[in-house]
Amino acid sequence: MKPTYTKKFLISLISIIAITTPISVFAHAIMVKSQPEQNAIISISPKQIDVWFNDKVGSEYKAVAVIDSKGNRVDNKDVQQEILDGSHIYCTIPALPADTYTVRYRVVSIDTHIVTGKFQFTVKP
Repeated sequence: MKPTYTKKFLISLISIIAITTPISVFAHAIMVKSQPEQNAIISISPKQIDVWFNDKVGSEYKAVAVIDSKGNRVDNKDVQQEILDGSHIYCTIPALPADTYTVRYRVVSIDTHIVTGKFQFTVKP
């Protein structure tokens, strides 16, 4: 039995849609930028920690924690998501003394996977 033109058309249409659908829809969010930058050595304590991802992240279950070298959490536990840029989360911090700090983050990707990561920066007067 020979395929009909309708079947050929549908197969072609499905193939075109599959090829042109962005792959990023199926990818996890990736941190692309932070402020302070990863491994930065800064002389003045920042007022907040900013993290940007390559795609919008979910507004629920987001977390940012700033940990000092002794393992103490030092942020204000007030993580927020930028209203106009869903790829940007941030938290405020008090004035930090000289030390190396680890920033840990957790977000939910658009594909519903939990993404965690960390980076460090140093405050050095």
